Amino acid sequence: MATIREDDLVASIADALQFISYYHPADYIENLAEAWRREESPAARDAMAQILVNSRMAAFGRRPICQDTGTAQIFMKVGLGARIVSNRSLQEIVDEGVRRAWREERNPLRASVVSEPLFGRRNTGDNAPAMLHVEMVAGELVEVHVAAKGGGSENKAKFAALNPSDSVADWVVRTVETLGAGWCPPGMLGIGVGGSPEKAMTLAKLSLLDPIDLPQIRARGPSSKEEELRLEIFERVNALGIGAQGLGGLTTVLDVKLKTFPVHAASLPVGLIPQCAADRHAHFTLDGSGPAVFTPPSLDLWPQDVSVATAAGRRVDLDRLTREEVATWRAGETLLLSGHLLTGRDAAHLRLTRMLEAGEELPVDLRDRAIYYVGPVDAVGDEAVGPAGPTTATRMDKFLEPILSRTGLLVMVGKAERGPAAVETIARHGAAYLIAVGGAAYLVSKAIKSARVLAFADLGMEAIHEFVVEDMPVTVAVDAAGTSVHRDGPTRWRRPVREMAPA
Repeated sequence: MATIREDDLVASIADALQFISYYHPADYIENLAEAWRREESPAARDAMAQILVNSRMAAFGRRPICQDTGTAQIFMKVGLGARIVSNRSLQEIVDEGVRRAWREERNPLRASVVSEPLFGRRNTGDNAPAMLHVEMVAGELVEVHVAAKGGGSENKAKFAALNPSDSVADWVVRTVETLGAGWCPPGMLGIGVGGSPEKAMTLAKLSLLDPIDLPQIRARGPSSKEEELRLEIFERVNALGIGAQGLGGLTTVLDVKLKTFPVHAASLPVGLIPQCAADRHAHFTLDGSGPAVFTPPSLDLWPQDVSVATAAGRRVDLDRLTREEVATWRAGETLLLSGHLLTGRDAAHLRLTRMLEAGEELPVDLRDRAIYYVGPVDAVGDEAVGPAGPTTATRMDKFLEPILSRTGLLVMVGKAERGPAAVETIARHGAAYLIAVGGAAYLVSKAIKSARVLAFADLGMEAIHEFVVEDMPVTVAVDAAGTSVHRDGPTRWRRPVREMAPA
């Protein structure tokens, strides 16, 4: 019987979560680099370049790839012959590993978990509890898959109870077309089919832990009906033209994963979970000989010829913004922002709008200012701020009308598309919406020279900060005339499946 010490399990989980916070899996980098080389859309190609450069910087600096360091997702297979020496529950042991990882002094991770989902939504401060899945299996080993899933991709998870005669491929393609870019493509799709509703969703999540292998399958040809289905969905989704960050391009997904399970004869439950550009997962096995050891990838893995093209961007002084200047910006144009930039996410926007409704004075003056939808990681060393990439702007759509009409806010910065009503509101107020690249949080943070909290400090990472930025690269996503790159870009790059060239 293998005896697993509690400390070894805790240390292994903590080390794994730290490891995946700054190292992409090698297969993701290799396949993203190939997609970058093939990409024909300039906007999508530059977005991929930023993700690759950011990934290499995170690996060198051992700082998070993305500011959303995710929820800890732990999948354990515990051998019936293994003995874990502890007086605590498995959930308590795992949560201790999560706390150690998130409170690591050299690389603190952003605490994003709130303790109560419906009302108080108070941040736990340490990202516990973990989302723990346990399976008892034969043997004496403890096998663990560790993943960190950000809110942007998790929020796009979908489930459908299809009829047995329905096409899974048709449903997946239709669904992906409605997801927008908030899940930060290019990434993967995890699909679970069969079992029950909760089983299908778990299968979809588990499938994302498998290695990327679709390029090899395409090269040799499918050898099963499942591989044929994966290839069909891969080709049809990429033919939608969504592209990196939803800007329009050849590659939306690098792989399509699939797991199945026996099912009731009357049922066809299907779960779909996208994986974002911050593809974070690792695997280890404990046999009683000590904690797991994680080997960093070679830094030669990242392509040496990739660079970020921002030098040609129009420079913008945020401290002298005018509606006349904003009106000259055009959708798709690159801007380099310098000056004072406010921050604010869901919780801050909710509090601001409630104060407006109550006739209270706001703690910050938003007139003719720019606000960045971000919840940064805490700084370490001489950093002004930790990784600080954008959050999904669509969640702020509901607040747009009261904020723009009653505060005079002029510019917003986030990621992904705005809804049709939000685009109309932006145009009606002569404002603009800009995007930074999701999945390039460490790279973006290097443009931030100082940071301070201005209001709502009790909200933690969701407090209103004021950044001083220098040449922060962004793209005009919705201009003052209401033109949207997330509408026009995919339309331009959409194509029939038969036109797709082999990888």
